[in-house]
Amino acid sequence: MLDLMKSSALTLVLTAGAALAQDAITLGMVLEPPNLDPTSGAAAAVDEVVYANVFEGLTRIGPDGAILPGLAQSWDVEEDGRVYLFHLAEGVTFHDGAGFDASDVVFTLDRARAEDSTNAQKVLFEGIERVEAVNPHTVRVTLSAPDGNFPFKMSWGDAVMVDPASVGQIATHPIGTGPFKFSEWRQGDRVVLTGFDGYWGDKPALREATFRFISDPTAAYAALMAGDVNAFPNYPAPETLPQIEADPRFKVIVGTTEGEVILAMNNGKAPLDNVNVRKAIAHAINRQDIIDGAMFGYGTPIGSHFAPHNPDYVDLTGKSAFDPDQSRALLAEAGAGGLSLRLALPPPTYARRGGEIVAAQLRAVGIDTQITNMEWAQWLETVFKGGDFDLTIVAHTEPMDIDIYAREDYYFHYAKPEFVTLINQLNETVNAEQRSALLRQAQEMIADDYVNAFLFQLAKTGVADARIEGLWANSPNQSNDLTGVRWTE
Repeated sequence: MLDLMKSSALTLVLTAGAALAQDAITLGMVLEPPNLDPTSGAAAAVDEVVYANVFEGLTRIGPDGAILPGLAQSWDVEEDGRVYLFHLAEGVTFHDGAGFDASDVVFTLDRARAEDSTNAQKVLFEGIERVEAVNPHTVRVTLSAPDGNFPFKMSWGDAVMVDPASVGQIATHPIGTGPFKFSEWRQGDRVVLTGFDGYWGDKPALREATFRFISDPTAAYAALMAGDVNAFPNYPAPETLPQIEADPRFKVIVGTTEGEVILAMNNGKAPLDNVNVRKAIAHAINRQDIIDGAMFGYGTPIGSHFAPHNPDYVDLTGKSAFDPDQSRALLAEAGAGGLSLRLALPPPTYARRGGEIVAAQLRAVGIDTQITNMEWAQWLETVFKGGDFDLTIVAHTEPMDIDIYAREDYYFHYAKPEFVTLINQLNETVNAEQRSALLRQAQEMIADDYVNAFLFQLAKTGVADARIEGLWANSPNQSNDLTGVRWTE
């Protein structure tokens, strides 16, 4: 009887210990970040680790895409959107113990908009004319023109607040104000974050988070089955999802992302400077075949550069519906028979698999393509920066980025003057209803001009241990926000 009591007591202790230990999580990621500084690079993997976890901005993006208070608890809009007065949270400290106040906001924003800034999204800060510390907990930002979108711009990972004293080592040892602090980076393997005891806000349930980098889909599946990772928020092997869904140990989380997958066209050179040629290409594409063949059925067709989950989305897929006969007629009208185009494909599955399908669909209407598979560095240098391409397939994952079509030097070379005027008007508009109307006009204009062939919105297909809750179903930005994640038992 005594031995049985000892055994029961030991079981209770072990069970309690297991319950207490459920404050750590290991997440799988496909790509390893090149550094851990969200204010200097364009790689989405940086934000996947540090956004909302290590670093915080004046505002932040919520799971539904809403703009929420961050280090600024509230803000006032003055002079019709030209002046923003941010009221900062009090009692905030950086992970190195330094206090956070208005002077850090001035430093961060001035650094981001400086002439020698390496910020990948300097355009977010171009409208700033002056940043002033009114008092330790109030910052006034004066813009060169009204900007109703400024709180949204301040929610990007590129606009997080940085510690002036440690900014020199931010790429390898980031120090922010978030609920987790940087602990370790084993390059090629993992990044480890631990809970920050001095966090100013509500402390998360988790005390440790490990991000494991597993690029191979087969290895990702094996790691999940073995319990080496607890969740894969962006799972790279959709072909195994039916097996995972049938396993009661796991759950599959399907949502949407900000990733518009497009067949981008070089509008700046013949023959793609002809709208009829671009329209012919758009009508040659069967979106559902690409979604089924490249993404195993996961994805939402789009007809413009806008996320379907956004309340201002307009379904314009009908403007470029699959119609190969119309495609052939348009090519004949444009005198573009026997057309041959180059198709550059970066590494992601949606591009490589999707590119083969697109090439076959174009071939069916008389357009030949020469496919070139490129690594990311080559694609960024040749296509994105150099503009040396005809066609390419890529997902644009930045939230609400329709304004890229107004940039003269952007790689698909559109920047129609009427569209530029429309975006300038949008930027100067504060009224929500007026902004919605302008966003709808912008979607329709680029759809009518067939700037690109708009394919589908990337689905967010995540997998997780069934006992984990709080992982975001959708991806309104590029983060893995762990502030609301917990184990249920």
